[in-house]
Amino acid sequence: MLLNEEYVELKEVFAVKLKRRRSVGQQKGGTLLGITLFQCVKKGKKLKDHAIHLSNMSEDHCEVWLRHFKDILNGFRNRPKSLKVFVNPNSHRKEANQIYSEQIAPLFKLADIKTATTITEYKGHALSALKECDLKEFDGVICVGGDGFANEVAYGLLLRAQMDAGRDTDSIFTPVRAPLPLGIIPAGSTDIVAYSVQGIRHPLTAAMHIIMGHYQSVDVCTFSTHSRLLRFGFSAMFGFGGRTLALAEKHRWMPSSQRREFAVIKTLANLKPEECELTFLPLKNPKQESQKTTRSKLKRDSSNHFDNVDQWQSIQGLFLNISIMAIPCLCSMAPKGLAPDTRLDNGSMSLIAVRNTSRADFIKHLKRYGSLKNQFSFPFVETYTVQEVKLKPQSTSGWADDSSEENVKVDSKRTPMISSEKNYPWNIDGDLMEASSEVNIRVHPRLITLFGVTTEEFDDSTVKCSCI
Repeated sequence: MLLNEEYVELKEVFAVKLKRRRSVGQQKGGTLLGITLFQCVKKGKKLKDHAIHLSNMSEDHCEVWLRHFKDILNGFRNRPKSLKVFVNPNSHRKEANQIYSEQIAPLFKLADIKTATTITEYKGHALSALKECDLKEFDGVICVGGDGFANEVAYGLLLRAQMDAGRDTDSIFTPVRAPLPLGIIPAGSTDIVAYSVQGIRHPLTAAMHIIMGHYQSVDVCTFSTHSRLLRFGFSAMFGFGGRTLALAEKHRWMPSSQRREFAVIKTLANLKPEECELTFLPLKNPKQESQKTTRSKLKRDSSNHFDNVDQWQSIQGLFLNISIMAIPCLCSMAPKGLAPDTRLDNGSMSLIAVRNTSRADFIKHLKRYGSLKNQFSFPFVETYTVQEVKLKPQSTSGWADDSSEENVKVDSKRTPMISSEKNYPWNIDGDLMEASSEVNIRVHPRLITLFGVTTEEFDDSTVKCSCI
């Protein structure tokens, strides 16, 4: 109920309904009590719905005001009216379906948003569906799941855009933007992409960003080999991050949290470096450029931001982990981000190369992600702000299975482990990708729009160390 001095901004209202008193079991009719406005309110980083009751028992008055409010709400053209929803029932603790049906779907219905929902039945189901379904009737695509599923849906949206534009993904090409915005309802274990664009891992907040039509353009990377597109993605890890995910995928029978912890501990116990060469195109004066670049001034042509187009650099040696990230990669274990200097839409990537060192020092580096200390202030960690990277493994064959007990006696300070298998594991947004040769990673500014806000709008995080 509003007091005499209170008012509500209509731009914060997303739904209006008649309020009636009904007896138990009564579905229709009832005594009219007035009108209820449903408002989006912000509490810290969270967005929630709040009901405001306006009392009036006149049917005529309430009907007039109901139509008037609905006309106003229909005037917000940026808000979606129809959504295609993909739900991954196997994400994390298999809670995605429950989260959507009990928390998210009722809000969409309240906001008069029409939905067409697909419960995926296998890995790649959403990707296949997006290649074929008619997207013209929708104002956005929503995925309910973890990071790997978000990557699959984003990949499907972007791949569909290239198909519709006639782009040849088996050759060097300039990708076109995704045709529809993507909304991510977090239902995974870390939810890095959702956390980075929403500032919090909270399904209701994600739903409210979608309902209210909050949009944020986001940079995307292409991963290719021999000029053939392998994947679209927001971030990648090679080495420790890739092998940890590969090991976790082989133990799908475990509960998700136990599987992740097991894979991290096992990979740390069998820590081995990768021998490879990194060639990259750096961004000149990245800190200064980042300060100058704002969303209002950012041009679509990323070449305007880079003054050193021909100044490629190269490093090589033994590396424990290599990260390439186009977004900050926020999560509960790294509240400042795995790549804290990266922005969502400034046309650059963070390249973080961790050279070979002792297991103890590497663990210290990992622990820093969950603290206020600088995780990069180690002599074996190198960071660069880049627009393109080429990663080439120096050996001709891939890494051995890290779960093999035969790997234990190898000198990890000098010699990388290899096997007859020719595939190297990559962690692309929590989804496993394998590649046998050089991988080229390029950033494409503002290639996709996500429902959310820019990281500059987030409040300061309370840092809690919950990592290793």
